[in-house]
Amino acid sequence: MWRMKTSLFWRVSVLLVFTALIIPSYSQDQLSDHDHEQLKTFIVFVSKSDNPSVFSSHLDWYSATLESLSPSPISSVSSDHYESPSREIMYSYDHVAHGFAARLTPSQASHLESLPGILSVIPDSFVEPHTTHSPQFLGLNDGYGLLPNSSYGEDVIIGVFDGGIWPEHQSFNDFGLTPVPKRWKGTCQTGPDFPSCNRKLIGAQAFYKGIEAHLGHRFDADGSKDSRSPRDTSGHGTHCAATAAGSPVMNAGFHNYSVGEAKGVATKARIAAYKVMWKGGGVTSDSLAGYEQAVKDGVDVMSISLGDGYGTPYHRSPIAIGTFGSMEKGIVVSLAAGNNGAKGPKIVGNSAPWMLTVGGSTIDRESRADVILGDGQIIPGVSLYYGYPIPYNTTYLEIVYIQKSDGSSNKCLPGSLSATQVAGKIVVCNADLKNPAVKKASVVREARGVGMIHVQTIDQFEALGARNYPIPATEVTKSFGLRIITYITSNRKYDNKPTAKIMFRGTVTGSFSLSPAPKVATFSSTGPNPLIPEILKPDVIAPGVNILAARSGSDAEFVMMSGTSMACPHVSGLAALLRNAFPKWSPAAIKSALMTTAYTVYSSGKYITVINKTAGVNGKISTPFQHGSVHVDPNKALNPGLVYDITPSDYEAFLCTIGHNKRQIKHFVKDREVDCDFVRLSTVGDLNYPSFSVVFESAEKSQTMKYKRVVTNVGISADAIYKLKIRSQTPYVKISVSPTNSCSVRV
Repeated sequence: MWRMKTSLFWRVSVLLVFTALIIPSYSQDQLSDHDHEQLKTFIVFVSKSDNPSVFSSHLDWYSATLESLSPSPISSVSSDHYESPSREIMYSYDHVAHGFAARLTPSQASHLESLPGILSVIPDSFVEPHTTHSPQFLGLNDGYGLLPNSSYGEDVIIGVFDGGIWPEHQSFNDFGLTPVPKRWKGTCQTGPDFPSCNRKLIGAQAFYKGIEAHLGHRFDADGSKDSRSPRDTSGHGTHCAATAAGSPVMNAGFHNYSVGEAKGVATKARIAAYKVMWKGGGVTSDSLAGYEQAVKDGVDVMSISLGDGYGTPYHRSPIAIGTFGSMEKGIVVSLAAGNNGAKGPKIVGNSAPWMLTVGGSTIDRESRADVILGDGQIIPGVSLYYGYPIPYNTTYLEIVYIQKSDGSSNKCLPGSLSATQVAGKIVVCNADLKNPAVKKASVVREARGVGMIHVQTIDQFEALGARNYPIPATEVTKSFGLRIITYITSNRKYDNKPTAKIMFRGTVTGSFSLSPAPKVATFSSTGPNPLIPEILKPDVIAPGVNILAARSGSDAEFVMMSGTSMACPHVSGLAALLRNAFPKWSPAAIKSALMTTAYTVYSSGKYITVINKTAGVNGKISTPFQHGSVHVDPNKALNPGLVYDITPSDYEAFLCTIGHNKRQIKHFVKDREVDCDFVRLSTVGDLNYPSFSVVFESAEKSQTMKYKRVVTNVGISADAIYKLKIRSQTPYVKISVSPTNSCSVRV
C-alpha cells in the first residue's frame, strides 16, 4: 500500500446573495425532578492527574470524595425497590473517560462540581433507540468485491449496544466459524435465562444500575419486569445484531413474506452484545459503562442505534465523550442519526465528527397489499398479514369511513366503533401517534369488521410500515387515503354503496411506491449540524425501511423494522468488512472510504430523492443535509483511491477551534494536556473531513471561503493521477481547487 499526502485548497465564491445559517442551541431532556433534593444519578468527570497523593488509587479518591459530602437521608424501601445510596459508586470509568457515576442530590452535585479535580457533574439522561434482501441491495456478492476481499469480516468483533440479544436464534449459529479470537477479553454473562454464548455470539453483558436507579425498582431475575441478563425482550437489539453480522439462514422470512437467505452484512464477524436499553428506556450512565467494557474487551467496531438527543454540547454528552475515547483506541464508532426528520432541520443526532452517523433510506422491496376500489382504482399498500385472505382477494365488500365530531371513529380508537356500523365491512382508519395500527385492527375486529385500511397520516412515518395484522389489512399513504375517502363520500352522496377488496400480492421487488430505490426516508433526522454546521451530518445513508432480520421470542423468527436504528448496523457491518480488508486503516480512513465512494444518482443519472410524505412516490431531490455523502456503495469502498485521514490530535484541534477550553477538552483527552494556542485549526472547516459544509457569514455581499484538505493515496497504483470533477447543483456557487484541477500522487 502506498501513501503520499497532497494538499488541496478548496475555494468557494458567492456570486449571489446567501442567507447565513443560524443554528439554535438545544438542550437534552433531563430526568424529571419531582423533588429538588431527591437522589438522582449523576456522571462525574474528573482529572485523574489532580488525584491527591494521599490516595493510593483513583477509586479511593472517588470514594473519599463521596464520603465527604453531607449525608442524604434515604427512607426505607421495599425489597424490590432500588435506591443506591449516595456514598456508593455505581460505575467507574477509566478507558473511554475518567470518572464515575453515583446517586446524588442536586445540592451534593453542585458542591461536588466545585471541588478540585472535578471537571463536571452531568445529570444522567435518557437515550432512545433511534434485513434478507438488503445485503444484495447493497451490492454485496460472494463472487467479487468487498465480501471475498474482506473474508466476510472474519474475526472482526462488532460490539452491539442495544436491548440485548436472543442467543438461541439461528442467525447467531456458529457453523463454520473458527475458535474465538485469543485477543478477546470479554465475558458471557450466563444465568437461568441466558444459558451460553458461542463462536458467533462471543460475549454478552448487561448494564442496568443507572436505569434501575431511575425507575426505582430492581429488575426481577426471572424477567417478569425485565431481566438483568443480556437477553433481549423487545427484539430491537436482536434485529440490529443480526443485521450487522448475522449468520446465513436459508428459507428465512416473515411467514410467506420476503422468503430467502437471511444474513447479516459481515457474516463471519463476531458479535458482542452490550445490553444498555431496557423496557423502561435507557440512560447514559449505563451506555458509558458499556463503552468502557467494550474497549477493555477488545471490540473493533461499535454499533450504537441510540442517542441522547441533539444539540447537546460535546463536553456535556456522555455518548460523545465515550465514543471519542473509543475512537482513540482505534475503534470505528457507527451511530444512528435519529428518527426526527419530520420535525424539520437541525435535529440530526450523534453529530460529533469522530462518529460515523447513519441516516435511513429505502430498498427496492416491499410486501404489497393493494386496495382495489369498486370503480377500478388501484391503491398501493403494504402489509404482513398472513392469515386467510379469501374472500378478500376475490370479493368486493362494502367499505366505510366512520366520522364523529371528536375524531375517535375515523382513528378507530377503542370503543369508537359499533357492529351496526362496521360488521362485515372494510373500515378505513386514520393513523395517530398513541394507537398502533395493529391495535386499531383489533378494534375493527371487535366491532365485527372484516378488514382495515390504515391511512398513514403521521408525517414522521410517511414510509409505509408493513405489519402483521390480526385481520386482513393494509396501509396506504396519506394522498392515496384521501382518494379512498373521496371515493366513499362521493358514492354515499348519490346513495351508492362504495366497495373495495384487498389484494395481497406478497413480496414485490422494484414496486411502484419504492422504485427507484434508494430514497431518503423522511423520518431520518436531518442537518444542518445543530452544533457545528461546518461538519456535514449525517455522513451517509443506508437501508432502514422495512428491514427483515432476526427477532426475539419464539413466535416468528424474523420481523420487519424501520428506523435509522436499522440503517446503523448495515454500516457497522460494512466497517467490519473494511477493517478486515485493511487492518492498518484508522477509523477515519474507513469512514472516508465509505463516504467518498457513496453514490448520489440513480442508474438513470437522476439525483436521489426523498420519499414523498403524502404520495409515497418520487419526492423532491434530497439535499446533503438529508443524505450526507449519500448512499453507501460497499464494493467501491474497497478501492477509494484517496482517503481523508484524521488523527485523534486533529479532533483535539477541532475541539479547540469550536471554543472548548482546557477544562472541557480534558473530558476527552483525560490526563493529557492540550494547549489550544498551538493546535487550533485556522477555521472549523479545516478539519480534514471527507465532506464540506460551507457557512456564509453575510447575506449582503459576495464572500470567498477557503478550506484545506490533505488526502492520502491508498490506491493500488504507486504512480496515480487523480482528476477532479466539480459538479454543483447550486448555480450561484463557484468552486475552484488549487494547486490544480488534477493531482499526481507518487511515492
